[in-house]
Amino acid sequence: MVLRLLNRFAWLVVGALFIFSGLIKLNDPVGTAIKLEEYFEVFSKDFSSVFLVFVPYALYFSIFLSSLEVILGVALLVRWRERLVLWVLLALTVFFTFLTFYSAYFNKVTDCGCFGDAIKLTPWESFSKDVILLVLLLILLATQRFLPVSTKRGQKSAGFVVLIVTLLSVGMGVYAFQHEPYLDFRAYKVGANIPALMKPSAPLRYEYIMEKGGKEERFTEYPTDPSYKFKKMVPLNPQDGPKITDFNVWNDQGDFTKELFIGNRLLLVVHDIPKTNAESFKEINGLLTSLEKDSSKKVSPVVLTSSSGQEFDVFRHEVNLSAPYYFADATVLKTIIRSNPGLLLLKNGVVVGKWHHNDVPTQEQVQSLL
Repeated sequence: MVLRLLNRFAWLVVGALFIFSGLIKLNDPVGTAIKLEEYFEVFSKDFSSVFLVFVPYALYFSIFLSSLEVILGVALLVRWRERLVLWVLLALTVFFTFLTFYSAYFNKVTDCGCFGDAIKLTPWESFSKDVILLVLLLILLATQRFLPVSTKRGQKSAGFVVLIVTLLSVGMGVYAFQHEPYLDFRAYKVGANIPALMKPSAPLRYEYIMEKGGKEERFTEYPTDPSYKFKKMVPLNPQDGPKITDFNVWNDQGDFTKELFIGNRLLLVVHDIPKTNAESFKEINGLLTSLEKDSSKKVSPVVLTSSSGQEFDVFRHEVNLSAPYYFADATVLKTIIRSNPGLLLLKNGVVVGKWHHNDVPTQEQVQSLL
């Protein structure tokens, strides 16, 4: 009886966890691809440069692996080829456990991206999660006799469900890539007040770890006794710290970050020139022209790029782009919007609109948001 209950518990948890993890990644396949690129680059330095071959295909791996998680989770729950599915799940979990252990122990990738931007886990938390999952899978394998056996008719029905889930999963990932994520968990989502998120929500408090006479002591206020040797300081309320710490915009004349939060700004984000969709600038230029002619609500277009000034100058003449441009960190721009190029509408620093280059808005849509 106990083994049967344990089997049912592991069966439900493993299936649900794989489905949830896969769906979160399919919600933002570009974000998952960025994380895979990070792993490939780390492995290319630590193991072999052959891993760099996979970097251009990170997006395909992202959609494939994320879809596979959902498919296997559903296949387990509907009991489609249970034994095969269990062994594939075990192989995947062993692989993920190695990745998270390697990242945690050697401090290589600080966020595994297991649950995208929805739930952030530290490297050791990610590893612990995978170990628990591994234990549950071993329990399932050891108690396979308690798994309900499907009839031939049941297997056909389950196979049909798995086929439908496969098509839906891949379709969901492809659609999310061609547009923005269905659910935005990033700090730059619509409604976010960027200037406010760059400041702490409450005064930060710290604990000071000091050493004296070989003994470690902790203080909430820095000790005045000079015999104490400082070791480190630990934040007591890190959740109150700034949610955005790396947003900066500049050009050759200096910093432009604060000016960006004044009035209505339409940010045109171009991550990097070689990978940008040049065809979309025809529609974007049309939008900028129509906004320039409309004086009812002034909207100032600003281009943000991580490419060099020389490279961008050549490019903007090729696509007839007429707007001032500034520089920003490449990682920050990819976090702001997954599309390259993409559009972000700010009203006094608050994000009121966000569009993929496949969904360029009309002048009326932009004006209605201001």
